[in-house]
Amino acid sequence: MRLFVAIVPPAAVLAELEDRTAWLRAQWPALRWTGPDAWHVTLAFLGEVGEQVLPDLGVRLERAARRHPGLDLAVRGAGAFPSAPRAQVLWAGVDGDLAGLRALAASVAAGARRAGAPSPDEGRRFRPHLTLARLREPADLRPLTTELAELAAGRWAAGRIDLIRSHQPGPARGSRPRYESLARWPLAQPRRAAT
Repeated sequence: MRLFVAIVPPAAVLAELEDRTAWLRAQWPALRWTGPDAWHVTLAFLGEVGEQVLPDLGVRLERAARRHPGLDLAVRGAGAFPSAPRAQVLWAGVDGDLAGLRALAASVAAGARRAGAPSPDEGRRFRPHLTLARLREPADLRPLTTELAELAAGRWAAGRIDLIRSHQPGPARGSRPRYESLARWPLAQPRRAAT
């Protein structure tokens, strides 16, 4: 099964992001737009993972989650991969406790590796984002990324990680992957200031 580990923003943040980007769909019809049901911040893409790995993977992901406090995050800005002039992915950026988010992503990847589900992306620079749209062929999205440079769509306290299964789309044109949360684990309680 095809798996990844992610933080899913709360419904209110997803709705706000949808409100702030919905008008772009008609202006950019060549993009394959994603929607709120697909928006998440990937911590580790694991690819194809055998069912026999799941028990140990669950133990190690739970341990990784317990080691990290909740995170204060926000949707902020936008960009494109690999670059705006030759874009294949349009994304909304993530702001807030990025050092904590990077540390959590590293722990999740290490736990997955120890469980026998190493990330094929391990070693790449972690770039937290929510994928807004994909393109079949590279295109220049500089006007769009400039338009979305000041995008701001809510702040939230991330308090859990999810192990998500990606069900690949069928052959029908326009069909998209469907995501199913298989398990979730709470992060540690946020650190409290000393009194």
